[in-house]
Amino acid sequence: MNYRHAYHAGNFADVLKHAVLAHIVAYLKRKPQPFRVIDTHAGTGVYDLGAEEAQKTGEWRDGIGRILADAPPSDVAEILAPYLEVVRNENRRDESGNEAIVRYPGSPLIARRLLRPDDKLVVNEAHPEDGARLKTLFNKDRAVKALALDGWMALKSLLPPPERRGVVLIDPPFEEAGEFHRLVEALTEAHRRFATGTVVVWYPIKDPRRVRAFHRDAAALSIPKLLVAELCVRPPLSEGSLAGTGLLTLNPPFTLEAALTTLLPYLVRTLGQARDADSRLEWLTGERTASA
Repeated sequence: MNYRHAYHAGNFADVLKHAVLAHIVAYLKRKPQPFRVIDTHAGTGVYDLGAEEAQKTGEWRDGIGRILADAPPSDVAEILAPYLEVVRNENRRDESGNEAIVRYPGSPLIARRLLRPDDKLVVNEAHPEDGARLKTLFNKDRAVKALALDGWMALKSLLPPPERRGVVLIDPPFEEAGEFHRLVEALTEAHRRFATGTVVVWYPIKDPRRVRAFHRDAAALSIPKLLVAELCVRPPLSEGSLAGTGLLTLNPPFTLEAALTTLLPYLVRTLGQARDADSRLEWLTGERTASA
């Protein structure tokens, strides 16, 4: 698939993923104890939307571009507030007072902007060029540790975090075969090493059969509290086309299901690219089943 972040920064998949990440970080801040955010496939951390990669696809225009151009209802605006505050602070308004988005913060920078002084962030990126940019972004930032390991190996070495509180984001590029299988292994490893932590895994939706098989394998682990959230902006048509995005969250905060019940229909209306754009919200294991 080759899902390098620079080509897809700010697209519909990023909107869902980063809104959820910001919601979880905001939830963790409700308690005074420090926590840690771990990003295993972090990319460069921030993206120039005028660069060749972003201009080649222009995907941000149908993602964060649509969101910023809209006026969401108050309940949705409240959910999106932590995420959009970071995005807006990375940009500025033009001479007419309109929001001019030229930079898009990736998950590392979103997490960093939301942390408190005692919270920590660990970011990891194996791609040599992207990893170097990531390290430069957080140079001399004592709250951030930047690594350049294989993402799957990093997961094993970083868990459990010293704080015993936090969230892990696993967002692989899906450049190689077997990534869904690796996600199942990662869930197993993360639950074994950090049973009380929140783990968010991202996956693309192109072939529904592969996604259903991934869900069956994840449910078969008998890990409690696995919540699925999916957004499809159009029906899957071919193996080469990204039609939707999914997040599988282990130990989601109790506020996340209600937030997604409100947010997903809005994202379908705002980001949908076909009449049959749709969303899904379901517990694979634990809690009750819900649909959006």
